[in-house]
Amino acid sequence: MSRDLTEKIRVFSVDDHPLVREGLTTVINGQPDMQVVAQASSGREAIQNFRTCAPDVTLMDLRLPDMSGIDAVIAIRTAFPDARIIMLTTFESDIEIQRALAAGVRSYILKSTPPEDMVNTIRQVHAGKKHIPAEVAARLAEHFSDEALTRREVEVLALVMAGNRNRDIADQLFISEETVKAHVKHTMEKLGALDRTQAVTIALRRGVLQL
Repeated sequence: MSRDLTEKIRVFSVDDHPLVREGLTTVINGQPDMQVVAQASSGREAIQNFRTCAPDVTLMDLRLPDMSGIDAVIAIRTAFPDARIIMLTTFESDIEIQRALAAGVRSYILKSTPPEDMVNTIRQVHAGKKHIPAEVAARLAEHFSDEALTRREVEVLALVMAGNRNRDIADQLFISEETVKAHVKHTMEKLGALDRTQAVTIALRRGVLQL
């Protein structure tokens, strides 16, 4: 059955802040060609409601109270591979942008985006296009050639962030203290950090670590 071209774009808004959802609804419903058909405040609610509301485009917050918005995207797209999802967030770390795009989002836009740009992004994504704003593309390009941390290096850095000494980390991970020192050294080199504290700070800013 063909879709009536006069129908509005059906938008599903997922965000745990009521004021944000209300603001988005006001902006979207103020457009002649789109409307918010459902809202959700958690990842599980988003996954459950997606099937019933059958949206054309979903606006997904990155940080939800029960799970990452990226995990919610993966769950939705596993069941609905053609789901068109826009990640809408205050966070612009390159690691999270990469993860979101790998999960299949069509666009990654910041909550500081002007309303006009946001609704135009909804239109582009609904039309089957991908849209990466200039500031997001610049953040990705900045670290494009950086060598990624290994899982063990991230593990060690997380324990450093928690205030553990090398000996404590060695005991917790059942490795030698010399191995811990090597992991910390390689991590600092990859992140371009001068010391452990700066390595943690950079990793938090880039989304390698999360508080």
